Amino acid sequence: MQGIRPPILNGPMHPRPLVALLDGRDCTVEMPILKDVATVAFCDAQSTQEIHEKVLNEAVAALLYHTITLSRDDLEKFKSLRIIVRIGSGFDNVDIKAAAELGIAVCNVPAASVEETADTSVCLILNLYRRVTWMHQTLREGTRASSVEQIREVAAGAARIRGETLGIIGLGRVGQAVALRAKAFGFNIIFYDPYLPDGVERSLGLQRMATLQDLLIHSDCVSLHCSLNEHNHHLINDFTIKQMRQGAFLVNTSRGGLVDEKALSQALKEGRIRGAALDVHETEPFSFTSGPLKDTPNLICTPHTSWYSEQASVEAREEAAREVRRAITGRIPDSLKNCVNKEYLMASQWPTIEAATVHPELNGATYRFPPGLINVAAAGGLPGAGPGVESLVPGTLAHGIAPVSHPPHAPSPGQPTKAEADRDIPSDQ
Repeated sequence: MQGIRPPILNGPMHPRPLVALLDGRDCTVEMPILKDVATVAFCDAQSTQEIHEKVLNEAVAALLYHTITLSRDDLEKFKSLRIIVRIGSGFDNVDIKAAAELGIAVCNVPAASVEETADTSVCLILNLYRRVTWMHQTLREGTRASSVEQIREVAAGAARIRGETLGIIGLGRVGQAVALRAKAFGFNIIFYDPYLPDGVERSLGLQRMATLQDLLIHSDCVSLHCSLNEHNHHLINDFTIKQMRQGAFLVNTSRGGLVDEKALSQALKEGRIRGAALDVHETEPFSFTSGPLKDTPNLICTPHTSWYSEQASVEAREEAAREVRRAITGRIPDSLKNCVNKEYLMASQWPTIEAATVHPELNGATYRFPPGLINVAAAGGLPGAGPGVESLVPGTLAHGIAPVSHPPHAPSPGQPTKAEADRDIPSDQ
């Protein structure tokens, strides 16, 4: 489509663009939105090595969740790609700077799972304070609590919430939603976010901390709601854990890489941290049978599901498809609603434009998802996939499309500085 205009040359356009879902199979939500402007294929892939040559050569747009990673080397395999849309808020599985230098816009869907992620975060916080999970396990194991003494033993560690101080790191969409919910339970709310303009704390009735250390020192429970990037990997580590109050709680529904799990495990075993709840992990899918959190006490783990509800999933997919449609029928990046590497695109095209600098301590928002690739189905599409959906699996190409010779990627004319990322996500994540 002539509407797609890459800021840097990245291969020729086809008369009918190919849109590929890289790490999923179900395109039934996306098809009604895209079927009149594009051909949609799904690639149930976990890496670019599993993606069919047809997609690598001809895909103009890529949709993905969080289980496939696109590094610079991966991005260079795509010869016609103009836009990547992350179905979710986080985008740490895509090298957005390299994408910009190759003329590829990267977008996300930051709003769909805000309520789900915030609700889950508060649920985990309450669970740590009221110890519901552990009491349930005790009963499942056959323990009976009838006398007051037995109840005290079973419920040991349960604490009153009102008057406790909840420290939120990253007051983006989810962080604000958590703060509003937690206030209703009687928490005093403090937060640390170096990117928020002055005055936001007053409009929300919250207390702002000047530094991360100040927040950790004053919090009874710390909840993470910032993105993952090269500046805040292992934001919670042995050093920062020692700055936390003795016996504090920790909750993470943002990105697993924000927490040094080895340091957290040691702190839980020593009692420096009273309890922790993690929906995201450094290695996913998570398992209690291996890794640094194996045999760690007072720990609740869920499988990166804080972002999910049926409604949120559909809304995220619909908005991702609409973003692709805007790219096909409009101009890149001008027509895009949630382009997260626009500053890089501008800097790659016009090196004199300065991108925003990154705060050294925090830079908030990210995400990841499932596997795959596909086989082009015969006319009529795949069962359950809806009309117009193609499946591309290595070695099963049904449509004989001649290979196209593409020019090499244009080099970046300048070295842009790191742009400030959007602050929030689930999670879905």
